[in-house]
Amino acid sequence: MSKNKLYILILFACFLGYSWLLFLKLTPVKNSGLDLTVCVFKRVTSLPCPSCGTTRAVSYLFNGEIVKSLFLNPFGIIVAGIMVVSPGWIIWDTVAKKQSFYNFYIKTEKLIRKKKIAIPLIVLVILNWVWNIYKHL
Repeated sequence: MSKNKLYILILFACFLGYSWLLFLKLTPVKNSGLDLTVCVFKRVTSLPCPSCGTTRAVSYLFNGEIVKSLFLNPFGIIVAGIMVVSPGWIIWDTVAKKQSFYNFYIKTEKLIRKKKIAIPLIVLVILNWVWNIYKHL
């Protein structure tokens, strides 16, 4: 993936994430009976996917409820970190005419493809999925 495509994709994903969090904050959903699940997997199978609850976990984290966020879905911390750090880093790269974020992405992708790293990460995702099913997310 080219640098520009990656930067646009990440910034667009962050924009959507912040927009969705803002929408949920401004919409009284808790007692309205609305099911605002956007997870296609959960809609089709009625089972949570490994990332179900991540949006709520990010929301809890941004509200300072770290333990609640971790319990709901630990992926929330990763997503929140990406949402907070990457827009500023990408903007810095663009202004400074550098590609440090892109280089970091390439190095991380190469690292994750190694079996010694990939297998434990896959196991963690599966364990998180089992935990989500157990919690009836």
